[in-house]
Amino acid sequence: MSSTMISSHIPDLDLITSYAQREGTFFSRVSPWTKFTGLLLVILLITLTRNLVICGVLYLIILGLYASAGLPVKKLFAWYTLPVLFVISLVGIMVWTEPGTPLFSLNMGLFALTLTDNGLILIITLLLKALISVTYSLFFLMTTRYQHFSAMIYRIFPSPLDQIFLLAYRYLFLTLSMTGAIFKAVRSRGGGIIHSVRVQGRIFAEVFALVFIRSFDRAERVHQAMIARGYNGKYEAGTDMPKPGLSGFCVIGAFVCAIALIVLMVPNTGGLY
Repeated sequence: MSSTMISSHIPDLDLITSYAQREGTFFSRVSPWTKFTGLLLVILLITLTRNLVICGVLYLIILGLYASAGLPVKKLFAWYTLPVLFVISLVGIMVWTEPGTPLFSLNMGLFALTLTDNGLILIITLLLKALISVTYSLFFLMTTRYQHFSAMIYRIFPSPLDQIFLLAYRYLFLTLSMTGAIFKAVRSRGGGIIHSVRVQGRIFAEVFALVFIRSFDRAERVHQAMIARGYNGKYEAGTDMPKPGLSGFCVIGAFVCAIALIVLMVPNTGGLY
């Protein structure tokens, strides 16, 4: 377990960076621009479509890419906890208002909640969309070296947004590292999340306040160290970015054609909806 890992259900940034720096698979040598374009196209497709079959097939394809890249599948399923909880909390009320064939009813006294087939399809579809975006994002981060990732940020975002993004990314490492260290200190003294929240909630509030105070202090020291090394408010990435090869352009073209085909199928087969 790395120093930044707070829980097995939260993505471990150190582990993600470790896999990204190895370059041990074919996907690690694919141009970052190809993978980034694929990410944009995946987000575009899951935004447009509400078709359960399309989402299911796309999820299986991306999960297969993730597994074939030698990335940890068991940890991926553990990391699904947060997006699943987010989707369930978001659509927990919406699913009871969807029209359709009733599947389950819950009598609440003054009113009744009814789950229909369309409500069930809605929550499954949104879950698949969330898992698709999370899986491909992790696939992209864990197969792209940090030097290439930072260079992409520098080339895509205008100043000072690129500086804010890169410094915030580093600040996130500092915050998680500090939080992980304090959690280890609490556990070594017999504390626990459930026990402490229920019995010692005030202490945990003070712990989290201490985390942010100390991480802000460490961030200030990092900034001062960067200035001492010649940082003038602008980080310039000079890393050479591998350009997409012929195979990369073919993959992107195939993906674009697949999206266009699905859109054209809408009037006849309801490809998107």
